[in-house]
Amino acid sequence: MAQLPLGPDPRTETLRRLQPLLVQRFGHMRRATAERRVPEWVLVQGVIGARTKSEISNAATDRLLQRYGSWEGVADAPIAQLQGELTTQTYPNIAAERLKSALTDLVARRGAADLSHLGGMATPDAMDWLEQLPGVGRKVAAGVMNASTLDRPVLVLDSHHRRILQRMGLVPAKADTARAYAAIMPVMPPEWQAADYDEHHLLMKKVGQTWCRPARPDCANCVAQSLCETGKRSG
Repeated sequence: MAQLPLGPDPRTETLRRLQPLLVQRFGHMRRATAERRVPEWVLVQGVIGARTKSEISNAATDRLLQRYGSWEGVADAPIAQLQGELTTQTYPNIAAERLKSALTDLVARRGAADLSHLGGMATPDAMDWLEQLPGVGRKVAAGVMNASTLDRPVLVLDSHHRRILQRMGLVPAKADTARAYAAIMPVMPPEWQAADYDEHHLLMKKVGQTWCRPARPDCANCVAQSLCETGKRSG
């Protein structure tokens, strides 16, 4: 017997209602088109950026390119030298090792540190290709596809964002980044463009820094409380 359609997933409407609440609190957080970087730059920034503020990683990425002149030059640099260049990062030794491995592998695959081929690929295929590079997981791959000039409707999930989705009941409570991504992407509002995905991520990061902290979340003051399973229980 044929099953009746289940209708739209209620999580989609939750996300639609959440976005204007966050914009009202924090203001719009949209990157101008001119601010979008090329995919190779975003890849490097993502690989070196673990547990480091974005502005610090941005400066380190610019500094590397200025010092070595090209990403191929960065790939060829001695690991000790890269570690010295990345002292601003939270884990400079790990950042240097991951960066050298990722860029070396990229050059081996493509003949240059070049991601231009991703523009002609379907988004899931492009992300799968990126995740074959050493040190590139779902968060970095999504960042390359969404926050660069590729401008794809892909959700970047950092630890703040994933934690909020878990507490809201929008993804499984113990989901890692890949599982959370698989759970939330099918229910993202279909009318959202790449810029909406990017803004949603930036706004959710602010929620995680302001109220939905890892320990002792401030549910009572959070603008998302009425839409959040954890927030409702705390009220």
